[in-house]
Amino acid sequence: MAMDSSGPGFTLTLLLLYCVFAGARAEGPAAGAASGPRILGMRLERSDTPAGTTERGVIQVTEGSDIFFRFYGLHLLPNTSALIKFTELYSSDKEDDTFGALASPVNRTCSELTKDIEVRGSMAVTNRNTSGVVQLRIKQLRKSEVVKVFGVCVRDTQEKEETYYLMDDRDGRVRVVEVAKSLLPTWLQVILICFLLVLSGMFSGLNLGLMALDPMELRIVRDYGSEKEKKYAAKIEPIRQKGNYLLCSLLLGNVLVNTTLTILLDDLTKSGIGAVVASTVGIVIFGEIVPQALCSRHGLAVGANTIMVTKLFMLLTFPLSWPISKVLDCVLGQEIGTVYSREKLLGMLKVTQPFNDLVKEELNMIQGALELRSKTVEDVMTPVGDCFMIRSDGVLDFNTMSEIMESGYTRIPVYEHERSNIVDILYVKDLAFVDPDDCTTLKTITKFYNHPVHFVFHDTKLDSMLEEFKKGKSHLAIVQKVNNEGEGDPFYEVLGLVTLEDVIEEIIKSEILDESDLYTDNRNRKKVAPNKNKRDFSAFKQSESESKVKISPQLLLAAHRFLATEVSLFSPSQVSDKVLLRILRHPDVIQEIKFSAADKLSAQHYVYQRGKPVDYFVLILQGRVEVEAGNENMKFETGPFSFYGVMAISVSTLVAAPRPRHLPFKRFPLFSRLPEFRSPSHLSGLNRTASLSGADRTDSLSGSNGQLNSGVAAAQQYTPDFYVRALTDLQFVKITRAQYQNGLVASRLDSTPQSPESGHSGAPCLDQTPPPGAADADAALTYPGADSTPTENGPDETTLLLLNEQNSPNAANHHSQLDNSV
Repeated sequence: MAMDSSGPGFTLTLLLLYCVFAGARAEGPAAGAASGPRILGMRLERSDTPAGTTERGVIQVTEGSDIFFRFYGLHLLPNTSALIKFTELYSSDKEDDTFGALASPVNRTCSELTKDIEVRGSMAVTNRNTSGVVQLRIKQLRKSEVVKVFGVCVRDTQEKEETYYLMDDRDGRVRVVEVAKSLLPTWLQVILICFLLVLSGMFSGLNLGLMALDPMELRIVRDYGSEKEKKYAAKIEPIRQKGNYLLCSLLLGNVLVNTTLTILLDDLTKSGIGAVVASTVGIVIFGEIVPQALCSRHGLAVGANTIMVTKLFMLLTFPLSWPISKVLDCVLGQEIGTVYSREKLLGMLKVTQPFNDLVKEELNMIQGALELRSKTVEDVMTPVGDCFMIRSDGVLDFNTMSEIMESGYTRIPVYEHERSNIVDILYVKDLAFVDPDDCTTLKTITKFYNHPVHFVFHDTKLDSMLEEFKKGKSHLAIVQKVNNEGEGDPFYEVLGLVTLEDVIEEIIKSEILDESDLYTDNRNRKKVAPNKNKRDFSAFKQSESESKVKISPQLLLAAHRFLATEVSLFSPSQVSDKVLLRILRHPDVIQEIKFSAADKLSAQHYVYQRGKPVDYFVLILQGRVEVEAGNENMKFETGPFSFYGVMAISVSTLVAAPRPRHLPFKRFPLFSRLPEFRSPSHLSGLNRTASLSGADRTDSLSGSNGQLNSGVAAAQQYTPDFYVRALTDLQFVKITRAQYQNGLVASRLDSTPQSPESGHSGAPCLDQTPPPGAADADAALTYPGADSTPTENGPDETTLLLLNEQNSPNAANHHSQLDNSV
């Protein structure tokens, strides 16, 4: 049906609808006001103590707190808070109610209201009266209660009696829990935490310090440490011997302390994460790092000073640690400690060298002793090609014995036919009673002494070799091996020699050098520095053409030493050693007298005759003479090494040194004073006799400069006032005044430095005519090797000159020059 929207009917219809809707809106508030406020839900607004919602959606608050709840509903008014009460649903002494969601008997009516939750004040309602905030006071729980759950009860305003009903069985619950209480007071907890940190550090440090000291090392410290270390070790050793028991006690104590520390920190911080962080930092820094760093260096001192605390904890943990330690002893066995092998001990000494007090030489000795068993004699022997040996068919003449003396060895192998065939050993002490003039064969000596020859194999260890040497059989052994190379039967091959000195040098890791060694090491053959004090005894060996009278080299050497030391005119300051030696080797200097018993008073038996002028000096070498002196004709006998005629060669000793053409001559006396007559002590009578001719001691040194420049002073003769007659066959040294004067000139020019111009002229020339008997004095000065500069670290002048003579092709010619001059 269609209606006209512009007619009066449409307007009436709109008015009717408006009235219907307006009536409905006016009827709604009137009906709500008649029914009263209605609470539909609630939530936690805020609290002054920890509060929240559990996993099951139940509001959880803390006892003794003030909280604010927001309630939701319809037609809420400020006095609506009077309609809200709480009833106790259940309580528990444990938190096992699944967060307040335990089921309870369903009873919508709140028969008993609780006073543990008190509603305070009116409700703060919002503008639309749909929500409001109410303040609640939660009272303390009883001591036996841990959790208590309450339900929200709302009064029904439609009933005349005050009847309260549960708002909801699940959502209207409030869970009240007790306040977390500390185990101990805060101040006491702080003290305990600090004390436990100290104990934790002590257990951790002792675990490292004491257990790192094994029983062997602790015993070494107790016996060989310092006085303080010995004291500390004596305290620690009894408990350290119970290693597993001590270990279990320290570990149990450390774990107990760390666990207790974590619990106290958790109770103090009320936070699990905070407790974990705090305990970790505290234990790591103060319980591990600091104490272990300290005890790793001073564990002995810390362990000794805390020994009582350690024993106390061993006693406290005895019920648990002792059984565990016994089990460990049975399973693991006895603790022996660290035992170092030879290689480890040597390595430890080398690594700790910068920190110990061992010097390098001591360390080398220890190393050599430890390596002794690992090396063989082949490693230290002297190869057979470098050994000094002599042939078995040799003759012990002066040359052979000089060669033996120069070698410097005390034990010399003797070979036959070839050097690898060693048959005997010669000891130098065997030659004590051997006269080189007898030319004794070497076999005679070796057969007489018959020293055993000790052979060892090349793979013999040095410690075994040292034990053999210690037995005293021999200090030299021949190293050999079985050679089975090539065709034919195996045979023993000699490789070299090994001595006790070689083994000792290997022990001390250093070379032992004595005054006769030629090489610092037998293996690399490095020569030692020349010994300038070393004497070349072969220099005194005479050739067949040198002397008409044969004397032994030993006697020649003795005469040389006697004149140089006992007769002042022949001292090195007057006549050099090499010039004196050449004088003695002159063919006419050594003379002899054959004594004839049939004609004892023959003129040939007289060396000196009273009143007969002489110009020679005499030194008796062998035989005996009779001396008759004085007005009383006193007679006495003398023997070898008595000398006479000192005045005969010292009367006219002021001989001018010839001036070289290119060398300026410096005038100075040859002697600072006139040498006194001196003889051995047993010739004191002769001294008195010689003094009778004191008138002959003229002032021969007072010559003028003109005398020095013009030549030799006027010859003065010496007339003895005594007789010297041979009583037996006699050998003596006879040196004339001319020979002595030429020796003085040669010695003086040797000590005078030469200019470069004269260095090429060979020898200085004499401007003046030499004195009679010394016409060839200048020839005496022209010998090779006459450089006055001594060889550094080399042999003395005399030895060097003799060696030059023997090695120079013109030695005979040079020597003849001196012979002619003398």
